[in-house]
Order: sequence, then C-alpha cells, then structure tokens
Amino acid sequence: MDTRGFGSTGRQVSVIGQGTWRIDGTAWSEAVAALRAGVDAGLTHIDTAEMYGDGEAIVGEAIDGLREEVFLVSKVVPGNATRRGVVRACEQSLRRMRTDRLDCYLLHWPGSHPLEETIAGFEDLRRDGKILAWGVSNFDVDDLDEALRIAGPYRIACNQVLYHLRERSIEHAVIPWCAANGVAMVGYSPFGSGDFPDPASTDGRVLGGIAQAHETTPHAVALAFLTRLDNTFSIPKTGRAERAVENAAARDLKLTEAEIATLEAQFPRGRRPRTLPML
Repeated sequence: MDTRGFGSTGRQVSVIGQGTWRIDGTAWSEAVAALRAGVDAGLTHIDTAEMYGDGEAIVGEAIDGLREEVFLVSKVVPGNATRRGVVRACEQSLRRMRTDRLDCYLLHWPGSHPLEETIAGFEDLRRDGKILAWGVSNFDVDDLDEALRIAGPYRIACNQVLYHLRERSIEHAVIPWCAANGVAMVGYSPFGSGDFPDPASTDGRVLGGIAQAHETTPHAVALAFLTRLDNTFSIPKTGRAERAVENAAARDLKLTEAEIATLEAQFPRGRRPRTLPML
C-alpha cells in the first residue's frame, strides 16, 4: 500500500517516508539529492526536527518546488514547549524550511513544561494555519492517556516512537493504544541505527531469503514488516539517493502470512519493558 490514512487528519500519507536525524552528517548536496530522489519515488512523508542541526535547512532546500507534494513534519524540543515557546520554535522551523506551514508538528519527547501549555501552543498554531495537525513523539501509554485527557479525542495525529526488528516492544501496548484512539504510529530508526542484521548472520540469512523470494532487498523486507499493521508508518533515513529508491520498493511489497510469522519468530518482541525505549 502506497499511502494510508494518517490518524485523525483525514490525509492520505505515504506509508514509507524519510527521516532526517543526522542527515547533516552527509554532504549537503548529497543529502538534498537523496531527499528529492525519495520524493520522486513516492516517499513524500518527510520528518525533521529543530534539534537536527542543519536538518531543517536541508529539508527546505530539498522540497523547494515540491512543497505541495510533501507531508512535512517537524518537532519541538521539550525545553521550548511552553505555550509561547511552541509558537516561536515553530515559526523558526518554518523560516529554516522556507515554508508557511507544517502538515504536522510534534513534541519531541515528554518534558517538564505542563502538557496543557504545549497543547495550547499547538492549538494556537493550528488556528493560525501554521500547522495543520499536531502529535507527539516518544510517548508511552501513560503519556498518551494524559494527552488524550487534555486535548480530547481525535486531536493527537500521531505518536512517533522507536521501532525496528530488534525493538518491537511498542507492539505490547503503544500500537494497540494508537489503533484504538485513531492515532497514527510512526516508527523511527527502522534499521536499528547501525544494528541492522549482518547478511552472514542467522538473522541476516532469514531476511535475505525472504528478500530473494521477492527480488528485493532485506531493508525493504524490514520496512514491509514494520508497516504491516494498518496504523503504522516508517521513516528510514538515508543520505544516498540510490538507497532512498531502494527503500521505496517496500511500498509495493506484500509479505505472506508465513513470511510474517517467520520474521515474528526470528525477531521476537520480548516482554513489555518498564519504560519506553527511545534514542
């Protein structure tokens, strides 16, 4: 499936998108080219954040002339998440990306400022047309319950959390909570931040066998598995145009029930942790 409904926004959004954490470690021109190649291949959901160094500026250059094609997301750090601080931070992000609006704006992780203030700031921005929707990131079920209590139903567009083959703990409670409350679940770092299975390992051979059967890559298989549930999205990051195109292959990849069962057994979700894993 190329796109699916993004929570309560009413928008159809590409299931596989593009993350930008640490993309400023890639040569600027290569990073821009990778993002543009991804958009051309259908990866039109682009995620960034104010704390990503030059990430927002790189995104701004990459989407120049393509803004109407892109579902653009950024995030505010908790230290700026007072009611007025949220507005100031968003306006700065808009300037860095040379756009007049964000499609979704997230609180990067729970912080010390009252969540009521943060949500009020989000609603101010939404009223003024500077954001079209808002959501959260790195929120566990207790945090989500609090946000729902404050905002009411169908206000939280998404929850962005760590999710890869070797870190599936959000399947215990976070994904079911999001599904039950009309919230999109966006998985970041789907390749494990440098911990993707080596092709020579048992894990790698399992992935490779499934990839070979579909004439695709192990990375595409991982992405297809991580977006197999109806409310899930994934935002892999790459600074290489050819890898962005390879990631896009996952959009059309349909794993069989047997292949999903194999991957679930090979990469077990384990027990529910006491605290939500995050990077």
